[in-house]
Amino acid sequence: MYVNPFEQDDAFYVVLCNEYGERSLWPAQMDVPAGWTIDLPPSSRETALMHVTRTWGQGPIPGVRSGRLPTLTDLFQQSVYRHSELVAVESKSEALTYAELAERVNQLARLLIACGLGAGDLVGLSLPRGIAQVTAALAVSASGAAYVPLDPAYPAQRIRHMITDSGVRTVLHTTSMPPCADPAAAIDLQSPEIVEKLATFPGDPIDDKERHTPALDGHLLYVIYTSGSSGTPKGVAVPHSGMAQLATVQRAWMDAGPGARVLQWASFNFDAGLWDMTLALLSGATLVLTDDHEVLPGAELHATLACRQVTHATLPPVALSVTEPEGVLVDGVLLSTGDSCPASLVETWARGRRMFNGYGPTEMTVGVCMAGPLVPGKKVSIGETWDGNTVRVLDEQLAPCPPGVDGELYLVGAGEALGYHHRPGLTAERFVADPYGVPGGRMYRSGDLGHFDADGLLYLSGRVDRQVKLRGFRVELGEVEAAINACPEVSLSAVVVRGELDSSALVAFVDTARDMEHMLAEVLAEKIITRLRSRLPSHMVPVEIVVVDALPMTSNGKVNRRELQNQVALTAGQGTVNPFENSAHSGRLSPQGDLVEALCQLAAHVLSVPELAPLDNFFEKGGHSMLAVKLVKMVRDEWSGYLSVRAVFEHPTMAELASMVKFSDVTTK
Repeated sequence: MYVNPFEQDDAFYVVLCNEYGERSLWPAQMDVPAGWTIDLPPSSRETALMHVTRTWGQGPIPGVRSGRLPTLTDLFQQSVYRHSELVAVESKSEALTYAELAERVNQLARLLIACGLGAGDLVGLSLPRGIAQVTAALAVSASGAAYVPLDPAYPAQRIRHMITDSGVRTVLHTTSMPPCADPAAAIDLQSPEIVEKLATFPGDPIDDKERHTPALDGHLLYVIYTSGSSGTPKGVAVPHSGMAQLATVQRAWMDAGPGARVLQWASFNFDAGLWDMTLALLSGATLVLTDDHEVLPGAELHATLACRQVTHATLPPVALSVTEPEGVLVDGVLLSTGDSCPASLVETWARGRRMFNGYGPTEMTVGVCMAGPLVPGKKVSIGETWDGNTVRVLDEQLAPCPPGVDGELYLVGAGEALGYHHRPGLTAERFVADPYGVPGGRMYRSGDLGHFDADGLLYLSGRVDRQVKLRGFRVELGEVEAAINACPEVSLSAVVVRGELDSSALVAFVDTARDMEHMLAEVLAEKIITRLRSRLPSHMVPVEIVVVDALPMTSNGKVNRRELQNQVALTAGQGTVNPFENSAHSGRLSPQGDLVEALCQLAAHVLSVPELAPLDNFFEKGGHSMLAVKLVKMVRDEWSGYLSVRAVFEHPTMAELASMVKFSDVTTK
C-alpha cells in the first residue's frame, strides 16, 4: 500500500525556501533539491507547518516570477485583432462579434479601474450563464484584477465563506446580491445607472498606462474554490502564466478556429468553464451559450448540440453516458474529461468524430495530459503530457517508478497554480520542491496514483487520499464528514461512495451523540440532511444517512472505511421495488391516480430507495441531474411516454410531475 512521504504525522520534516519566497515541506531524511535552502531544521510535521504559516510572504512575493508570457487579456486582444468581424459569442437572443465583445469588455474593465481595482484585487462573479458572465470574466482580467466565481445556486453559508475567505473587493451581479456582499461595493450590471455609466467609457484596448499596476503573467487570473479535506473549501489561486501554453495546446489538439462552434457546457465555477471559453475566444471560433437547462445531460443536451450546430464540445463521462450520439458533433471534436472515461463510451462516441480524453487538476490551469484521437476497442489512457508539462510518477522515496509500476503523480509546468489562497501550510504540503527540474522549481503533488506504460502513455489507477470524483465533481469526503460531525446530534460519521457514473452518490454512516439515542433514525437522518443542505452544494449532500450503534474500527482505532464500503456494495439496491417486475402497469397508464402511484415506484427505483410518497421531493430524496435523466429515459423506454428533464426540476414531487407525463407518439429523440 502506498504511503505518502509528506503526510506522516510521526515523521520529521524540514521547511525549504527558494529565491521567490516560496516554502516547501520536505522529508528530513531526503536530500535537499537544488535551488532550495533549509529554512527550518528537522521538526515535527505540525511545527513545520506552523513555521510556514508564520514566515510565508517574507522576502520576495511568492509566485511572481513574471514578465515574459502573455496574459489572458493579451491573447484575447490578439484574437480580436485577427477576427474582429467574426461572431465571438452567441446566445439564443444575442450574438456579438469579436469587436463588439471587446468593446463591452474594455468598457467594463475601465469601470473597474475607475473603482480602484487592479492587480492583487479579487472580484466576485455572481452571474448566470450568458454573455454578461463571459464579458465580466474578461473585463476583470483586463483591469488587472482576478475573478472569483460565486455560484448563485450554492448555499448562502458556502457563498459567505467564499466571499469572506477570498476578500473580494466587489461583486458583479445581475440578480439578487449574494450574501455577505457589501452593497456599497457590489455592481449590478443591469441597473440603469451602471448601464449608462458604462456607455461613457471608450471601448478600445487598455494598456498598462491606464492600469494601477502593469499586468504581469505572474499576477492572479482567478481563484476557484474546491472541496477541502479539513472541512473548509479552499481557493486555488491561478495566475496568467499558464494561458499561453493552454491556448497552444487547444489549437494543436482540438483544432478549433474560424467557423467552429464551441459549446460552453461547464460552469465558470469550475476551471473547465475557462477551457470552453478560451477554446473558442482565443482561436476565432464562436462560443455557444445556453441556459442551465439546455445543457442537462440527455435529451436537452442532445437537442442543444444538434440545434445550435455545435462542432466542439468538452463533456464529462457522466453526461456522455446518458446522451445519444446520433446526429450530433458529426465530424466534430469531443473531449471527455473530469472523470475516468470507460471503453464503452469510446465505443459509443468515437465513431464519426474525433474523440479525446483529458486529465488535469484545477491546480495546473485546467489540464496536463491528453489522449487521442481515441479508437474503439483499445485501452483508454490519459495519454501524453502537453508540451511544456511534465508528469513524474514517484514512489514513497520520491524516486521515479519504472513503466507499469504505480506511483503518485507529481505535476510540473507553466500552468502551476500559485497555491491555495490564504493557506500557506497547505500550499507548502502540496506544491513541493522539485528534485528533478530547474533549481528552485516546484511540483504539484496531485494525490492521483498511476503509471506509464512502455510507450510512455499514462494511466490512472486511483487516489492516495480521500478525494473522490462524483459525477464529475471533485469532493473531499473529509469536508462532508466535517459538516456532518458539526451537527449536534452526531458523535462520529464516515462517508463512502455508492455506485458509478450517473448513479454515483454519497452514503453517510452516523454514530449518534449519547443524548440523541432515543431519537428515531428517520427523524435524525432528516435533521442531518436539512442542515447539510444549508451548508453544502447539492452534489456533496449524501443521499442516505445510515444510523448505526457504532462505526466499525480497525485495530489501530481508526474508522474501518473499507468495511463500510463493502456494506454499501453488498446492500446496493436492496429494498428497492422494481415497478416493472410482475406488474400489470406495462405500457400506457391511466387514470391520474394510478400514474402517480406508478411514478412513485419508478422514481424510487431510480433513487435506490425503498419507497417514495407522492409529495416527496425527488431531489431531497437524493436525486440530481443525472438521475433526473435516468427517470425521463425510463418513462420513455418502459411506458412509451414523454417527460422532459426540465419538468423534473420544475415539478419535483411525483404528485406534480405526473401531470407532465405525456402519452403520444412524441419521443425524446
